[in-house]
Amino acid sequence: MTGAAADIRAPLREITHRRVLNIAVPIVLSNATVPILGAVDTGVVGQIGLAAPIGAVGIGAIILTAVYWIFGFLRMGTTGLAAQAAGEGNRAEVAALLTRVLMIGLGAGAVLILGQTLIFSAGFALSPASAEVETLAHSYMKIRIWSAPAAIAIYGITGWLIAQERTRGVLVLQVWMNLINIGLDLWFVLGLGWGVNGVAIATLIAEWSGLAMGLWLCRAAFRLPDWRDWARVFDRVKLIRMAQVNSDILIRSLLLQAIFMSFLFLGADFGDVALAANQVLLQFLQITAYALDGFAFAAEALVGQAMGAHALRHLRRSATYTSLWGLISCAALSLGFWLGGPALIDLMADVPPVQAAARLYLPWMVAAPLVGLAAWMLDGIFIGATRSGDMRNMMVLSALIYLGAVLLLVPAFGNHGLWAALLVSFVARGLTLGARYPALERAAA
Repeated sequence: MTGAAADIRAPLREITHRRVLNIAVPIVLSNATVPILGAVDTGVVGQIGLAAPIGAVGIGAIILTAVYWIFGFLRMGTTGLAAQAAGEGNRAEVAALLTRVLMIGLGAGAVLILGQTLIFSAGFALSPASAEVETLAHSYMKIRIWSAPAAIAIYGITGWLIAQERTRGVLVLQVWMNLINIGLDLWFVLGLGWGVNGVAIATLIAEWSGLAMGLWLCRAAFRLPDWRDWARVFDRVKLIRMAQVNSDILIRSLLLQAIFMSFLFLGADFGDVALAANQVLLQFLQITAYALDGFAFAAEALVGQAMGAHALRHLRRSATYTSLWGLISCAALSLGFWLGGPALIDLMADVPPVQAAARLYLPWMVAAPLVGLAAWMLDGIFIGATRSGDMRNMMVLSALIYLGAVLLLVPAFGNHGLWAALLVSFVARGLTLGARYPALERAAA
């Protein structure tokens, strides 16, 4: 099979453990490279010997990452829609979707460039810093904002590749960008002495080169005319459906982010030590998310294809097999946190009071992977099925349950109550989405 047809998997190909792992493992490896880049950025500017450049790169990166993250719906929505089109055997729609997400990504990035002054002002209002740090961070962001179209378009390309089980391409794309970014970091900052601006220019080049690599990975779709069938690309029904799915996912993601942000803010009420301990333990949660992403993404692709083909048996096997591997991963993580958690805490925090506090709250993180498994995996299943309305509604309900848990548990149990409320939100997401799963199966049938 050649050309664009090679990008579309047979919709009724058997679901196997090997197939699940072929999708999941490259995503896990790709995620493992993400912290490396942040560490290199910090390490390189740290060689300048001043605190301000480190703070400037940190604040600038956080502000831009938060702004770009708003468009993360493009990755999730594209995966579900493209997987269903592939499951239907609708090659033309798969190609048209690629054109749509590229246009949305490039257009959204252009809007951010035009609105950069407002974005920077709002960012510094929320994250105030010293005058020196803000000056350097502003310089950093003024350069990096010009890669916004590429960064957001890459979200769409990533979702499109995942939908067709081409996660090795996602790994190649991530490694490509990271290697270029790291190499240019070292050259521009240490070699040429460009400082904070050098870090920004390195990221700018890496992200535009990443878009070029992404387009190259999608090259088979451009060999046939479907990608520029403008009547199909601008089909009103398809555009409305895409907008509905993406807006639902955006609302769901904002509510999820609000839960985590409130967790951090409420933790500050218990003092600096508890706040630091919570921050350390949240890194364990980040590790869990990176590990489970692979199996959740596999669920997105396989469930989406099954929905497109109206293959209920394949849908059930996709949900079962991916969740089984997710359970194995969560059990391993919980065991690892139990046995190795104290050592990992000591590695991340060299402050005895923080170490002691983190150990006190560690049991919550030992439980978190298993407690959160259903929420993470059902997210992937519902994204693949594009049941975005259910995701939005159940997230609203889960956020209200979390709020109730906070009001009930925090006054009585302090920081332990806060951790309990966070885990209650995981359980609520799992139970509420699980309650909607039968409707998902009915839609598939």
